Amino acid sequence: MSTKAKVISITSLVLAIALACFIYVKFFFVFGEGVKAGNLNQVMYKGYVFKTYEGRVILTGFKGGKTGGIQSNEFNFSVKDKAVADSLMRCSGKEVEIHYKEYLGTLPWRGMEKYIVDEILSVREADKTTVVPVVGEGE
Repeated sequence: MSTKAKVISITSLVLAIALACFIYVKFFFVFGEGVKAGNLNQVMYKGYVFKTYEGRVILTGFKGGKTGGIQSNEFNFSVKDKAVADSLMRCSGKEVEIHYKEYLGTLPWRGMEKYIVDEILSVREADKTTVVPVVGEGE
């Protein structure tokens, strides 16, 4: 084997390993894990080619917007497990506590979000006695 062929072989091998490492870190390495709690707004099954379960939880409390107004704090997520998604679909409008994994990139067959819910920790009825004042009302 000539020197030129060895250099090309080694360079190709290094590039292939670097590409494999990048793909693993970007799409399969769990960057973070955590728990979110809030009112489950929706869970839906959607997609053109890859049908996935997508959901949204409205987190407790509010965050300030860029314009100085108040907006709700939403947590958008995907669900891989059909059993977890079916359970969440029956919990719409309730307060849920869910465990999620965060990835750095999305895969079409895994979901549209980088947050993947893998477990429901608790479900309880939403507190309907809390009154949230509306800014600007009656002024």
